[in-house]
Amino acid sequence: MRRDTQLDALRAIAVTMVMYSHFFAAGGSSFWGHIGVRLFFVLSGFLITRLLLDARASAEFETAPALKSFYIRRALRIFPPYFAVLALVWLVDLEQSRGSLVWHALYLSNFWFALRNEWMPWVLAHLWSLSIEEQFYIVWPLIVLLAPLRRLQSICIGVILLSLSYRFYWPITGSPDLARDLLPPASMDALASGALLAIYRTRTAVLPQWLRFGWPALVAAFFVLQWFAPTPANSVQEWGRWLLLEVLPLAPLVVVVASCSSGIDGYRGKFVNLPPLLALGRISYGVYLYHPIVLSLAVMSQPWIPLNVSEQGPGRFLVAGAATIIVASVSWLLFEKPLNSLKRYFPYVAPGVGAVILAGVKTDDAGWLGRTTGAYFSGPLDGRKASLARDLPRTDRS
Repeated sequence: MRRDTQLDALRAIAVTMVMYSHFFAAGGSSFWGHIGVRLFFVLSGFLITRLLLDARASAEFETAPALKSFYIRRALRIFPPYFAVLALVWLVDLEQSRGSLVWHALYLSNFWFALRNEWMPWVLAHLWSLSIEEQFYIVWPLIVLLAPLRRLQSICIGVILLSLSYRFYWPITGSPDLARDLLPPASMDALASGALLAIYRTRTAVLPQWLRFGWPALVAAFFVLQWFAPTPANSVQEWGRWLLLEVLPLAPLVVVVASCSSGIDGYRGKFVNLPPLLALGRISYGVYLYHPIVLSLAVMSQPWIPLNVSEQGPGRFLVAGAATIIVASVSWLLFEKPLNSLKRYFPYVAPGVGAVILAGVKTDDAGWLGRTTGAYFSGPLDGRKASLARDLPRTDRS
């Protein structure tokens, strides 16, 4: 079976963008970090949806066992390091964070920061995106596994349109600024775009012509708007600029994910297949989860560190970045990977004669939280399920 190894490279690039924003960028600019998070969302939407569609394509598929396995597997992958971080923060009251831990433990970090309109405690500010992911994981499997297959594409388009219409609400109201970005509808367009790609791929591996030829223009418009457009003169213009900066990157990110999931050749393929990049992608969840904690401890240790880690710059990026990668690597090898292997006991479809086996001992489920399983079509499928299996891209099958 061919794995989507190049998607690990995308995770590595995305998490590097986040670390650059938090460790190096002048003034703590969130520009690259935000793009990195949006890339993670597109990846998650694509991989979760494709995984569930693979399970649903099995002749032996049953909804209840598949849902049970999905949630158990997600818990095994996500919860242990996440709650280990919260336990550490509680134990030492890092950056006086104890008062908000209940919100973070319930995966409501995005609501915590949105309601207060401030990034405090900053050491847990990054958990807003993990909360968005978890909220997505609760609802989306129910839709993919229970809704009629012919309706899934329309549902994705509807979610994207709902997210876009949500953005038009903000010029009318004086609601807090952070709520504009942190409430779930603000990120559903990226997650649903990834899901739409997975659904589209059940029919063909060839992207629509407008997407294949139009994405460079969208990238150019995005960077012109970000770097060369004048500062908005009023709130309406500022809102319009924000709206475009959120929407313009979506199609290019989808193209990038689609390309890497199929496999890129040439010099670009050599780059995304670099072993260090793939290794960083494999531990990207830990890197994202631990990096503010490591930064806080590094700043506290400044008297013993010869480089300047108290301010944005190369010293912080080098020291905190290297320490984060070391911590994430140790966590993966000694903590996350052994627990992850338990997922073999929770296949999406019970193995049997002619079954589609989607367990995968050494693969993970979704997005930037791990690598995806593939589908093993080892027996006859019937009806629409057979058609769906037949139409899946060849790179997703053994």
